[in-house]
Amino acid sequence: MEAALQTNIQTCYHCGDTCKEEPIVAHDKTFCCDGCKAVYELLEENNLCTYYNLDENPGISSKQPVVEARFAYLDDAGVEAQLINFRNDSICKLTFYIPQMHCSSCIWLLENLFKLNPGVAESTVNFLRKEVSLTYFHQKTTLREVVQLLARIGYEPAITLADTDGKKTTKQSRTIIYKLGVAGFAFGNVMLLAFPDYLAVTEGLQRTFGSFFGYLSILLSLPVFFYSARGFFTSAIEGIRQRMVNIDLPIATGLLALFCVSFYEIISGNGPGYLDSFTGLVFFMLIGKYFQQKTYDTLSFDRDYTSYFPVSIAVLKENGEEESVAVRNLKVGNRIRIRNQELIPADTLLLRGTAMIDYSFVSGESEPVEKVVGEVIYAGGRQVGESVELEVVKEVSQGYLTQLWNDSVFSKNEEQSVATYANVAGKWFIIVTLFVAAGSLFYWVPRDMDMAMKAFTSVLIIACPCALSLATPFVHGHTLRVFGKNKFYLKNTSVVETLAKIDTVVFDKTGTLTEPNAAEVTYTGKALLPEQEKAILSVLRHSTHPLSQRISQNLKGEAAEVQNFQEFAGKGLAGEVNGQMVRVGSASYLGVPTDKVKDALKTTVYVSLDGVVLGYYTFFNVYRDGLKDILSDLNDKKIAVLSGDNNHEEARLKELLGEGAELSFNQSPVQKLEYIQGLKEHHHQVLMVGDGLNDAGALKQSDAGIALTNSVTNFSPSCDAILDATAFGKLSKFLAFSKKTMKIILATFAVSLVYNVIGLSLAVQGLFSPIASAILMPISSLSVIIFATLSVKIAAKRAGL
Repeated sequence: MEAALQTNIQTCYHCGDTCKEEPIVAHDKTFCCDGCKAVYELLEENNLCTYYNLDENPGISSKQPVVEARFAYLDDAGVEAQLINFRNDSICKLTFYIPQMHCSSCIWLLENLFKLNPGVAESTVNFLRKEVSLTYFHQKTTLREVVQLLARIGYEPAITLADTDGKKTTKQSRTIIYKLGVAGFAFGNVMLLAFPDYLAVTEGLQRTFGSFFGYLSILLSLPVFFYSARGFFTSAIEGIRQRMVNIDLPIATGLLALFCVSFYEIISGNGPGYLDSFTGLVFFMLIGKYFQQKTYDTLSFDRDYTSYFPVSIAVLKENGEEESVAVRNLKVGNRIRIRNQELIPADTLLLRGTAMIDYSFVSGESEPVEKVVGEVIYAGGRQVGESVELEVVKEVSQGYLTQLWNDSVFSKNEEQSVATYANVAGKWFIIVTLFVAAGSLFYWVPRDMDMAMKAFTSVLIIACPCALSLATPFVHGHTLRVFGKNKFYLKNTSVVETLAKIDTVVFDKTGTLTEPNAAEVTYTGKALLPEQEKAILSVLRHSTHPLSQRISQNLKGEAAEVQNFQEFAGKGLAGEVNGQMVRVGSASYLGVPTDKVKDALKTTVYVSLDGVVLGYYTFFNVYRDGLKDILSDLNDKKIAVLSGDNNHEEARLKELLGEGAELSFNQSPVQKLEYIQGLKEHHHQVLMVGDGLNDAGALKQSDAGIALTNSVTNFSPSCDAILDATAFGKLSKFLAFSKKTMKIILATFAVSLVYNVIGLSLAVQGLFSPIASAILMPISSLSVIIFATLSVKIAAKRAGL
C-alpha cells in the first residue's frame, strides 16, 4: 500500500516540486501549476529545452502568478535612469541581482536570454554574486519588457528603493591592486639588477655596470617609495597625530631607513644599496594588505531604510483605476492599495478593508496587529490577508521607520578604538628596535665608524616588523574565508578580535531564537471526531487570518462546503457545515468566561459546534534547530534575551536557557539599546544577535552586532556581521574559533620573534651585512604567510568549519 502511494506521487518536470494538487499534464510531461507549464512552453518555442539536460529539475517554481502590471513603474524615465549603468543611441547596460540563481542551468538560461527576446544583445552571469549583466537595444525592447521576461521564467530581479533613489553603490577601489603591480614590477627588475652583488663570479660585470645598475634601481624604486609605500607612511603619520603607535610606524621607519641608506650608498659610490630588499618588502606587505581588504564586497552592512522598501506602489486614481508609481514619488494624500504580504512604505491611514499588520520586523511582536478604518498604520508593516486601501499621511522620508534609523540615539560611539594585537605588538616592537639600533650605533661609533653604520642599518632592516604586519591580516583574512564558507559574513577583520573577547551574549527572541514562519499548535479540550475536524477545517479555509491558516495547516483532510460564512474582524469566524453551526475565535467571542482562561497571555483560539465549546488551540513558538547546543557551548558566558513580544513564553525560555539567563519582555527599541548600554557600563563585552529593525540600535551599541537573516544580501539592519539563518546552529563555533585565531596570531608573532632575536643578535655584532639582512627578511615573511595559512586551515578543520 505504501509503495503504491509513493508511485502515485508525481513531481513537476520544470521545478521538481511535488504536485500536491491535481497535476497538469501537457506535452507528455507533468507540471505542478500553470506557471511552470508556461515557462516550459516558452523555452520549447525558442528551442531552449537543453536547459533541462544540464540539471535535474533546474527550474524555479512558478506557482505565484506574475502580475506584470506591477512593473509599470519601470516605464518611468527617472527610475530607468537610476537603474541603467550606461546608455547611448543604440544600447543600454545594467546589472540585476537574481537571488533565485542556484545551479549551472540557471547560468545557461540567463546567458541565452537573447533567444527569448531579440532585443537583448548580451547577458553575462556572475554566479558568486548572483548577478546578471544585461545589454539590450532600447529601440527594440524596453527595460520593463526585459524585467517581465526574467519574472516569467522565474528569475525576477530583486530591485529595491535603494537602487532607484539616486545613491549608486561605489565601486570597489582597485588602488591596492595597482600599488601591488607597481611594487611587483619594480621588485622583479631591481632584484635582477642586484644579482651581480650576490655572486662573486660577476664581479667584473658589477665593476663595469655597477653605477648604471644603481641609478636604474633608484629610478625603479621611486614609484614604489612615493606610490606603493605611501599608505604605510600616511598611516604612521596619522597614528603619531593621534598619539598612538600603530603597526605601520615601525614599518615606515624601517622602509625610510632602508631607502635613505640605499640612496646615499648608491649616490656616494660606497655600495650597491638595498633597494631590492626595499621593493621586495613593500611587495610582500602589500600582499598582506590585499588580504586584509579582500572581504565580501557584495554585502552591505551599513544599510539605510531604502533597502527595506519596495520600488513601486499601486496608487488609485479618482476613477478607481490603479497606477504603478515609484515609491520615491509618493505624496501626502495619495490613495494606495496594499495587497497580501506587501510592505507599507509610508505612514498611512486605513480607508477600506481589514488590515492585519505584521510588525515583527519593526516592533518584534510575533502576531499580526489588527487595524480598523481610520487608524494610522506605520511604515515598515506588512499586510497579511486581503488587500486594503490606505491614504498617505507622511512622505517616505518622514515616516516612523526613517526617524528610527536617523535618531541620534541609535548612533554607535565610533570613537572607541580597538587596540589590536598587531598595534600593541608594534608599539613595543618599535621601542625595542629603536633602543637596539641606537645602542649598537652608540657602541660602535668610538670603535669603527663603518661598522657602526653597518650595524645600525642592519638592525633597522632586519628588525622591520614585516612578519608582524603580515600575521594579523593573513590570519584574519583566512578566518573571514572560513566564516564566509559557513555563511557567516564579518564587516571587517577587527570584528574577529571583538568576538574573541565577548563575555555576554544578548538574543532577540522573535525571529532570532524562534522560527519566523513556524508555530507549534496544540489542542486542548474534548477529542474531536473526524467529522468535527472537517467542519472546523472547512470554515478556517475561508479566512486569510494567519492564526486560521496555521490551524488549517495543522488539520488534515478535505474541506466541505460552507454556507452563511461570516468573519468578524478581531473576533472570529462563523459558518454552517452540513447543518452544523461552527464558530471559531476568541474567548469573548464564544462567550467563554475570562476566569476560565488559564493564561490570558497565551494566544488561544476557541472552537464551538452548535453553541457547545469543545476546546481551544494554543500557539507556541518553534525555536530554531541547534539552539540547545549553542546555549550549552556558551555556558561560560552571561546570556540574556530581549523581546518586543509579551511574556507568554517565559516558562519555556527559562527551561531552555536556564535560571541564570536574564529575560526581558515588551521591550521597545530604545529599551533594548539602554539595556546594552547598561551592560557596557558594567564593563561587559557584549554581543547582540537580532533580526529586525527594532534591534538596530542595540546592534549598533553592542561591541559586536550580528544580524540574523534568511537573505544575506537583503533586509538586514546595520551590523558588524551577517549570519545566514541556516548557519545559526554554528554560532558558538564561530565565537570559539575567533578565540582560536587570536592564539594563532600569537603563535605567528612567536615565529617572527625567533627570526628577529637571531637576526638582531648577529646584526648588533656587525656579523650581518645589510644584504644578508635583506635576504632573511622575505624568507621570514614567507614563513609567516605559510604558517598563518596552514594554521587557520587546520584549526578550521578541527572545529568542524
